[in-house]
Amino acid sequence: MFQSPGAILFQLGPVTVRWYGVMFAIGFLLASALGMRLARKFGLDTEKVLNTAFCAFGGGVVGARLYYVLLNLQTFSLEPLKAFAIWTGGLSIHGGIIGGFLAGAIYCKLAKISILKTADVLFTVLPLAQSIGRWGNFFNSEAFGTPVDESFPLKLFIPPERRPPDFMNNSYFHPTFLYESAYDFLLFLILHFVLADKLRNYPGVISFLYIAGYSIGRLLIEPMRTDSLLAFGIPAAILTSAISLVVSLLIILFLVLSSKRKAAQSN
Repeated sequence: MFQSPGAILFQLGPVTVRWYGVMFAIGFLLASALGMRLARKFGLDTEKVLNTAFCAFGGGVVGARLYYVLLNLQTFSLEPLKAFAIWTGGLSIHGGIIGGFLAGAIYCKLAKISILKTADVLFTVLPLAQSIGRWGNFFNSEAFGTPVDESFPLKLFIPPERRPPDFMNNSYFHPTFLYESAYDFLLFLILHFVLADKLRNYPGVISFLYIAGYSIGRLLIEPMRTDSLLAFGIPAAILTSAISLVVSLLIILFLVLSSKRKAAQSN
């Protein structure tokens, strides 16, 4: 059985250190370290790639929070200052990907480095950061799934104050944070150890393979969630993932055909 020990790691005077932020930071640091190794392997300027990672991180946090707030405007319109309280949770990965990519792309343009090659490095290690970051949801007792029986081997206990109104009489739920954490880690292993070397001559393909792969994972796991944000009456993550999957596959096809065409012309 899984049960959160609480959202707060420790308090030091007025400073409160939360598990959510700690897991976020650990994921970013580990992914960045591996990303620098991969950047050297790809022949990229590691300092500029690291700077891109920091820009993408900042843009990702802003994008993730903005996306979440926009889908919860009714709630945040009553208490607008809570929109800045990101340490309590409430970050959307789809918004984070969009915000992170835009911020990273702007830096790449200014630094005059390849957007697609740099993105390939960062998107290869991003699912590792996500895999670790998902444990922040565990400590916050959020992003869990539908109720399960007490006999379920991977049951997650949710305290009454964190349960949805419709499930107040249920104590145990699917640990969807764990499912996604495991899926993201598997995606990282495939991208980093199987595909990165093979696809390094097809700039952008790894990036969109990540988007396609992550979208498949969300499409599989999101239907189990009880707290999905809605857009047009449809879970936003499902809608965004479905669109992202189709678009990314089309872009991958275009990038591969373009690379092969250029190679044929050069010969």
